[in-house]
Amino acid sequence: MSLIVLFWILLFVLFYTYVGYAMVLFVLLKLKKIFFPSRFLKTNDSYEPNVCLFVTAFNEKDYVQQKVENSYSLDYPKEKIQYVWITDGSDDGTPDLLRKYKDLEVYHLNERRGKMHAMNRGVKFVNAPIIIFSDTNTLLGKQSIREIVAKFSNEKTGCVAGEKRIVEKQADAAAGAGEGLYWKFESWIKNMDAELNSAVGAVGELFAIRAKLFEDVETDTLLDDFIISLRIAQKGFHIAYTPNAYAEETASLNVKEELKRKIRIAAGGVQTIFRLKGLLNPFRFGLLSWQYFSHKVLRWTLAPVSLFLILIINVWIVAIQGNWTDLHFYSVFLYVQLVCYILAAVGWYFENKKLRFKTLFIPYYFVFINYASIRGIFRYFKGKQSVNWEKSKRA
Repeated sequence: MSLIVLFWILLFVLFYTYVGYAMVLFVLLKLKKIFFPSRFLKTNDSYEPNVCLFVTAFNEKDYVQQKVENSYSLDYPKEKIQYVWITDGSDDGTPDLLRKYKDLEVYHLNERRGKMHAMNRGVKFVNAPIIIFSDTNTLLGKQSIREIVAKFSNEKTGCVAGEKRIVEKQADAAAGAGEGLYWKFESWIKNMDAELNSAVGAVGELFAIRAKLFEDVETDTLLDDFIISLRIAQKGFHIAYTPNAYAEETASLNVKEELKRKIRIAAGGVQTIFRLKGLLNPFRFGLLSWQYFSHKVLRWTLAPVSLFLILIINVWIVAIQGNWTDLHFYSVFLYVQLVCYILAAVGWYFENKKLRFKTLFIPYYFVFINYASIRGIFRYFKGKQSVNWEKSKRA
């Protein structure tokens, strides 16, 4: 394969992954609204079933009070909410704090065996038809439960993904500026995915499933939210998305803390690809296979490698051509890449000097998350990623 062909393959992968897929989704959704308006899922806002607000917590005593108060403040009949907390392995007093609230069901084991083990165990205590999963350090929007159950009024919906929102502060570091922008873009794509066919997975900060569809998941699973939601999609159910049901959390304290999170997610992404390899069969899953490959698989695998490899190939092409001053496509593209990396380096410098210039944090964060993805790929294949979540410090 010639360098030129390889260059264009890498460029296509990058463009399609980060821009092209969203453009295709946008066009297809417009066509669906014109030609197939009746195929959009109908919901009933008055639907009001019992639900279980399910939280797994490991050493979260600093967040317990605000999380419980937030849960009690949600606009939904309290008598229809079952509050289940699983605190396995916690040794900081979290279970004792929770037991002070009479409406909570607190289930605790002294041994820490990972979040997925705790979820498998805890779901057996649920006695509501809908389970709403949420993290301890997130605060839910007041209407979140109502927005979620409205989606379940359609029998084709098996899972509902809520929106993750980053609470941005003026003094946020690169992690906050980049993460906030990333989730806004991600939410836009996820909304189009869901309206076209089905959302591609859910985020653990807030998602819900029909209890009858839950099946025990391998306890070494790293991305429980993706595995649970996509296995439900494999059964033929729709993953709905509602941005009006949202979970707010602050950004990672700094890029070092965000790096831990992103590496783990990347390692989990590779694990997910192997465990859901059947989902890549378009003859069985049709449009969902294309969405999954475009939205997740490429981001977790080929795109990060392509980003850094295309720079090397680009330099090689210009070097072979022998004239660095001629302005042709390959030289101009190379100089644009170099400018972007310089801006990323300046963003890194500002981050270390604690200078807050958010515009420069965007190229820095983009390079950073792709670097983290490559680190995560290597970590997965080396088998060094622990199933136990190492919490990132938050701002």
